[in-house]
Parts: sequence; structure tokens; C-alpha cells
Amino acid sequence: MAQTGSNICSLYGSEETNAIHIGDGDENIIVNPNFDDGLNNWSGRGCNIVLHDSMGDGKVLPLNGKYFVAATNRTQNWNGIQQDITGGVQRKLLYEVTATVRIFGNVSTSDVRATLYVQTPNGRDQYIGVGNLQATDKDWAQLQGKFFLNGVASKAVIYIEGPPPGTDLLLNSLVIKHAEKPAPVSPPDFQNVHYGVNIIQNSNLSDGLNGWSPLGPCTLSIANGSPRVLPPMARDSLGQHGSLNGRYILVTNRTQTWMGPSQTITDKLSLFVTYQVTAWVRIGSQKNGPQNINAALGVDNQWVNGGQVEASDDRWYEIGGAFRIEKQPSRVLVYIQGPAAGIDLMVAGLQIFPVDRKARFKHLKNLTDKVRKRDVVLKFSGSNGENPSGAMVRVKQTQNSFPFGSCIMRTNIDNEDFVSFFVKHFNWAVFGNELKWYWTEPQQGVLNYADADELIDLCNKNNISMRGHCIFWEVESAVQQWVRGLNNNDLMTAVQNRLNGLLTRYKGKFKHYDVDNEMLHGSFYQDRLGKEIRAYMFKTANQLDSSPTLFVNDYHVEDAADTRACPEKYIEQILGLQDQGAVVGGIGVQAHTDYPVGPILSASFDKLGVLGLPIWLTELDVSSVNEYIRADDLEVVLREAYAHPAVEGIMLWGFWELFMSRDNAHLVNAEGDVNEAGKKLIALKQEWLSHAHGHADDQGQFQFRGFPGSYKVEVVTLTKKYYQTFTVDKGDSPLVVNISI
Repeated sequence: MAQTGSNICSLYGSEETNAIHIGDGDENIIVNPNFDDGLNNWSGRGCNIVLHDSMGDGKVLPLNGKYFVAATNRTQNWNGIQQDITGGVQRKLLYEVTATVRIFGNVSTSDVRATLYVQTPNGRDQYIGVGNLQATDKDWAQLQGKFFLNGVASKAVIYIEGPPPGTDLLLNSLVIKHAEKPAPVSPPDFQNVHYGVNIIQNSNLSDGLNGWSPLGPCTLSIANGSPRVLPPMARDSLGQHGSLNGRYILVTNRTQTWMGPSQTITDKLSLFVTYQVTAWVRIGSQKNGPQNINAALGVDNQWVNGGQVEASDDRWYEIGGAFRIEKQPSRVLVYIQGPAAGIDLMVAGLQIFPVDRKARFKHLKNLTDKVRKRDVVLKFSGSNGENPSGAMVRVKQTQNSFPFGSCIMRTNIDNEDFVSFFVKHFNWAVFGNELKWYWTEPQQGVLNYADADELIDLCNKNNISMRGHCIFWEVESAVQQWVRGLNNNDLMTAVQNRLNGLLTRYKGKFKHYDVDNEMLHGSFYQDRLGKEIRAYMFKTANQLDSSPTLFVNDYHVEDAADTRACPEKYIEQILGLQDQGAVVGGIGVQAHTDYPVGPILSASFDKLGVLGLPIWLTELDVSSVNEYIRADDLEVVLREAYAHPAVEGIMLWGFWELFMSRDNAHLVNAEGDVNEAGKKLIALKQEWLSHAHGHADDQGQFQFRGFPGSYKVEVVTLTKKYYQTFTVDKGDSPLVVNISI
């Protein structure tokens, strides 16, 4: 593309210039960040870069300073503007990046990214996404992001990339500084929150339609004949509650799916409070198949999901969900929507109320003791004339054996602080990417098992068990391009090679495998290879390595937020696989959970538990900008899971800042500071260690009730102290441990 405006100077190349070391602290590690010294220390990444003071006949001017740079003659998306920062960047420090960017050329908007290229001392190449935005050709925009180096970098290059070939990428300035510590946050004040009180006006319709409005030009009327009891999930949260009166809102003349009854609730909401949503819903007679019904919230210009259910016949359904608002809105509207145009909708007993989590926790603590602990009898026998009766006994549990793990990635283990936290607090691991097919075979026939091998070595050295995630991934966007391009015969051959290669190489290494990830949300292999392919994957995996438990694994199963992934559909899928001979041994509930509500989680576990298969939370994370609320969310999920007899393991989907799939979900900040959520995890793990003390009885026995795991006992007689270790296994009957003193 021809250059317009003032062309000051230009430089071509993809070789980086020599970096100049910048002192540490809060200084900008970018040299010549505003191009006051021309193109010194800058280069093009596979393209030309040109210094300008204006472009487009003066329509494009610098936002700051006198100059900006344009990357031109771009033939690839990754072509752009770069600087070598090897001498200025340090490991284990969090950096903030701010770039002033714009585009110029044949598109008006485009994704622009800041990317960090790192080469490790052993020659590995890493590309770290720092930040991105949608840039335009109209105005300069601020691209912001963060990055963190776990290990030593022999080379580090920051570059701006992204627009399609033929579009110029403009950079006005680039700043990279050591990130400031965020200001401490405070726990929200919930003193004036009335837990369990419905904020919906005239919910029971005793005052006609007062408080209700139709959303859109539909018609609301009142009829009789709805259930007179609260939906089960609401009863579990509210306890004893008055019955409903049987009245419901009938919505007719619906010409759009979003039409339904609505109510404004802006002034009734408190920030950071978790609200549970529940109602009875029903659809009129129709022939259009199952209909999705959604309790939705319009929060200013944002849609928030308050719960969903799929109605397939003419009966009442429970709709349940939750939401939370963390930024002051100007208007919040709740409405029930979803069925196709022309289908009548019925709504009864809509309840929206703040959830009292603390009250639920008391119940869960008692339930946990019943579900998880075992009666233990220590039976002492004396030697050398020692009489064990009356001896002082102190029992301390040193480790709970319940499977509690986390996602880890190859880059994490270069950071000794990460490794220390991981091995101290977890006894299971799952790899974030390193076992996925697109990672182990990014190009056909080019295999990469080195990263997985290193993670396996770390786990083996620390006696940490491993889940294999995942053999296949059913969602098409997660399937690498070369696999998608195969014809069906070659695809089947590739599937067989993947199974043989992975399961043979790691035979006996993994205790679990997620066989075909997210089959409720994707169907790539089934669409291409037929309905039997999923069962084939399970059967073949079991034939190649019979030792691991084979799991299904999916998301939104637990939170009533996705009709595609409700427990009923998950059960139907599992039974269908088993009918085809698939050896399905476990149920993976990913638990990327928003605004968790205990009774909703528990109800999902109850439903899945009827299959008699172990349930694992496989990818747990929670997210809130306030770390105290994040800690509360984490406690809700952990307590519900640990108190439920069908749940046999919990895996977090990471814990370290910048190395998680969701923002504001970390438990440990990038530079190693444990936040409130991390402290909550540690506190709960301490709570789930059993301790007891007292005296041996006349028969030389001491009884207590404790969690399975490793123990140390101290016995003090009149003359000596004795120490011994023992193990409590999971079981229902009392365990007798014989100890000689």
C-alpha cells in the first residue's frame, strides 16, 4: 500500500536490534517509547516500519508526542512492530503493558494484539498473549495487558500484531512497567441485606398485575392452576415458607422470543450479594419441539442469565439460577423469555432473594462430618511392663487423602514459588494444554510430548496423581486445522493413531482420562464419523490401558445456566454411551461456576449421583473482582462438593494469576501473594484435618472420628512418650488400629 503523509524514515527486517538494559523499578523498560529518537531500537517483524508525523493528508496525527510508526507491507497477521527487551525484563515480576494503537488501510476495525516472544535457555520458543482490543481507523486506542515470566529468558521480544495482511498497523507509544500492587480491597458490607426475602413486588399476584409490565407488545393476564408449593431449590434455600396461591401470569400474543413479563428491581439490589432466582414456568400447546425458557436480567446494556430450563411438554417446570452485580447499574430489569414467537408462556411464584451462605455452611459442616469421617479405635498394647490404660493420647492428622488437585502448565514449573505452593496444597494434577491433541501433534506427524513428560516427572517426584486431559475434544474450534481438513477415512485413521500413540506411551501413568471432552457442547467427531465414534473412543482407550478411570467431562452441568448441559441430558448421554459398550467410569463436572448457590449445586449432584458413578469437579474456578467474594464463592463450591457423598475428587483449574482461563479467578497473585480466596482454600484444608486428644480407657483404647488420610499419634505413659504413624482409609465401618507401646 502506498504511504501518504510525511514519511520521515523507514526500516525493514525481522531481526531484533540489540537491547539496552534499563534499570529495574518502575521505569519504562521500552527504549525510545515515543520515537523521539527515530526508529532506534525498533524493527519490523516481517515487514517495513515507517516513522510518520502524519498520514492520510493530515487526518492521522500522533495522539502524544511528535511521531508514530506504521508497519507496512504486511503479508501476515503476525507482521508488526517489535522491540527486544531481553536486558530489561526480569522473571517473577508482573509487568503492565500500555500501547497506543490504530489501523490504517483496507479495513475499518481489526483485532490488534500485544504478544511477547520468549526463547528459553534450552531453546524452547514461547508466545505469550499480553493483551488485545478491537482497533479502528478513526481513533487511537489504549491496548492494555499484563505478562509474567516464570523462568529465565535468553531472549524476550515484545511486538504488536493482529490486523489482516495489507492493513497498516500504527503505534504511537509503548510503555512496559513493573505493575503496581493493587490497592487492598475490603469485604462488602452486608449488614442491611435481608436474606431470604423476595425482592419481587406482588410475586403471588394478589394485587392483580401491579408491579408487572409486558416486555414488548405482548399481553399479560392472570389465571389460576399453578403449583402451590415453592420449587425444590427454593425450598432448600428458604426452609419453611408459606405456600403459593396458585395464580400465574399468562403471556399471550408473543411475536418475539424475548417477550414476557418484566419488573424493574434496580433499587432493591445490593452490590456483591448473590441472589437466587426461582419460579415455576410452563408453555402453551405447541408443535415446535422443546422450548428454552430463561430468567433474564437486563443490567444497563448487558444481558445476565438468571437461570434456564427446557420445556418439552405441557407441564410446570422449575426454573432456577443465580446472579450477582458487582458494579453499580443505572437500571436492572428482570424478565422471563425464551419460547418461540406465538407460544404462550406461563410464570408463577417468581422469587429473587439474597442467599444466606453462612447459614448453609453450618448445615454443611455437620453433613461433612457424617459423610467424610470414619470412626477409628486406637487399640494400645503394652510391652516391657507398660500399662496403656490411662495414657495421654494426642492424635494429629498430617494429610487428608481426599483427592484435591489443580491444573498446571509446563511454563509454571519454571517458577519455584508456583511449584512450592502446588506440591504443598495439592495431591492431584491435571495438565492445562500439554496432553491435548492440538498440543502433542500441532502438525500431522510432528509429535510433542516433551512438555507432558516434564510435568509427569514433577508429579512423580512429588507423589502427585494425574488426570489425563484430554484424549479428544469434541468442540470443532478446539480441533487443529490439519485434523479438520482430513477426509473421513483419514480422520478415522488419525483418531486410531491418536489413541494408540497416547494410551500406549503413557500406559499406567494417568489414573483418569477425559476421553472426549465436552460432548454436550460439540459434535465434530460424531458429525464426521457417526454416532458410534464416541463409544469407540471409550472402548479402545480401555483396551489399550485398562487401569485409568474413563470420564465424560463438560461444563455448566451444575449451575442451571445452560439447557444443553442440564444433569438430565448428561445422564441421558452417559446411559447412551454405556448402552453402546463404553466403559464410562466417572462423571466430570467442570464447575467453571458463576455465583454459586448451594442448593442448586447440591441438586445437580443429587441428580447425577443416581448413576452410582464417582463425580469429580474437574476444572473448578470462580471469579469476582472482590477477592473476599471470590473466597466466599470458592467456599460455597468446596463445601457443597466435600459434603456430598457422590463427589470423590476436586480439581481447581489453576490458582496463579495470569495462568487461569478466567480473569479475577486466581488465589495467588503473580508475584506469590496469597489473596483472600487462597487463604480460604488453606483454611478449609486445615479444617478438614482431624485432631483429637484424651486418655486411653481401661481397656487401653482411644476412640475418635476422623477424615481418611495420614495420622501421627503421641502416647504419654507415666514413664515414656511414644510416637507412631497410621493411616485411615475410606470406609463405613469402624477402623481398629493396633498400636504397640
